[in-house]
Amino acid sequence: MGKVIINRYEDFEQYLGKPIGQSDWLVVDQNRINMFADATLDHQWIHVDVERCKTESPFGQTIVHGYLTLSLLPYLWDQIIQVNNLERLVNYGMDKMKFGQPVLSGQSVRMSTKLEELANLRGAIKMSIRFTIEVKESGKKALEGVATFIYYFKKEA
Repeated sequence: MGKVIINRYEDFEQYLGKPIGQSDWLVVDQNRINMFADATLDHQWIHVDVERCKTESPFGQTIVHGYLTLSLLPYLWDQIIQVNNLERLVNYGMDKMKFGQPVLSGQSVRMSTKLEELANLRGAIKMSIRFTIEVKESGKKALEGVATFIYYFKKEA
């Protein structure tokens, strides 16, 4: 399935209340987990200590940081949608976020989206998507919530 192409407000309107799309699967491996731990200074053993997790973790292995799962949203969203004639994009907010199933190191995640709210702000579009990030190996939700973005379109010449 290709990306949804958006050129103007009216292109968004057709998706209001409907699914927009789904990303590809992405494997979240231990290297990515370790890099995230370094970037955020969150080196809790359940994420980074492979040997300790084998004996002490209820999962028998390391798990992905919940905020790492969340941080994948822009990458996964970019696989779903292409907005043209864009001046800039602003992350406006996150609501109703809920972490569900832990993602284990080496598992794959993907995101599904639905356009929940849409407003035309005279040259800018404020839109909210309901997103679900699921785990391929378990079929369960790792994270769900509502993300709100503001898209600023280029002024026509």
